[in-house]
Amino acid sequence: MNPVNFDFHCHSTVSDGLLPPAAVAARAAVNGVDCWALTDHDALGGLPEAEATATELGMRFVNGVEISIEWRGTPIHIVGLAFDRMAPGLVAGLDALRQGRIERARRMGDALAAIGIPGVYDGALAYATNADLISRAHFARYLVSIGIAKDVGSVFQYYLTPGKPGYVEHQWATLAVALGWISDAGGVAVVAHPGRYKLSGGDMRKFLDEFKALGGQGIEIVSGSHSNDNVLHFARLARHYAFHASRGSDFHGPEESYVDLGKLAGLPLDLKPVWRLFR
Repeated sequence: MNPVNFDFHCHSTVSDGLLPPAAVAARAAVNGVDCWALTDHDALGGLPEAEATATELGMRFVNGVEISIEWRGTPIHIVGLAFDRMAPGLVAGLDALRQGRIERARRMGDALAAIGIPGVYDGALAYATNADLISRAHFARYLVSIGIAKDVGSVFQYYLTPGKPGYVEHQWATLAVALGWISDAGGVAVVAHPGRYKLSGGDMRKFLDEFKALGGQGIEIVSGSHSNDNVLHFARLARHYAFHASRGSDFHGPEESYVDLGKLAGLPLDLKPVWRLFR
């Protein structure tokens, strides 16, 4: 039996992706994805369209979301999968996070204006299909368009990461609160792309200890931003914690993604795929 080609991490224009939900679904299907989740940042608005298109194209669909949290001063993302998208606690919590995004974006615009780059908030809004989900990616695309940097990656490197002039601290959800939203909605919580966080080995274990104690069940092993060494390292941690393993491209669009939908390497064969947890 061939392994299931699943991709449980990608984005549409509902958050900071470049394609609408139906187009992301179609691209996943063309690329041979069997089971798929749309995981927009802090938003569920694309799920009905994504599900309808996925079903029409013969893919199994899973509700998904990528929730922004902060753990001991470090921004971290948690993917929620296979939940009830009408669950009131999750819906209300994500609404609050989106309001915080708007406030952060205005402060980012002010910070960039202070170093001589005015009008960035309004410019970024033009790149955001959903103004409630304005993000650093929209800022980066606008800054590239006006010649501040050659590409989105360079904008992040020089302007939009901690310590850079356009980065603004923000209080996101706590780990406990985000996992509570997912659990109460009947879903499965997964640590997104753990290789991207600036945590020491010891701090990563402390984070995973807490994640597991709070009911977290999965970790992304194969991610578009993970190196082979990352895969091996987090596979070892998955075995240690008895986590189920997830796999996600983190696809944002053809021009901005590490890897295309469904084109990731397979999981290490001894790991338990996260879809086995779905009801």
